[in-house]
Amino acid sequence: MSDTNERISGIVGENDVVLFMKGTPLFPQCGFSSRAVAILDHCGVSYESVDVLQDMEIRQGIKAFSDWPTIPQLYVKGEFVGGSDIMMEMFEAGELQQLLTEKQVAKA
Repeated sequence: MSDTNERISGIVGENDVVLFMKGTPLFPQCGFSSRAVAILDHCGVSYESVDVLQDMEIRQGIKAFSDWPTIPQLYVKGEFVGGSDIMMEMFEAGELQQLLTEKQVAKA
């Protein structure tokens, strides 16, 4: 496994919820990342964020790691959930909240 994959695997494994995004939760750098942060904030869960704009290896590596071409990307308890569109669909259907509850994710 490459160093980048090992780094990503470590981040995903060490945190219950991880959002790989452009920017930070306080200063998202794209609309999709902003929407993902808003959804997670509304769900009231604690999450780690990784700014892919600060690390080109992570920015490219996360796409290969998940086999998903776009950012942001959400992981819950080590499992890839999806990008902002999937997050929005799941949130509107109540499925994201249910997943977070089932996985016993800590509240913020």
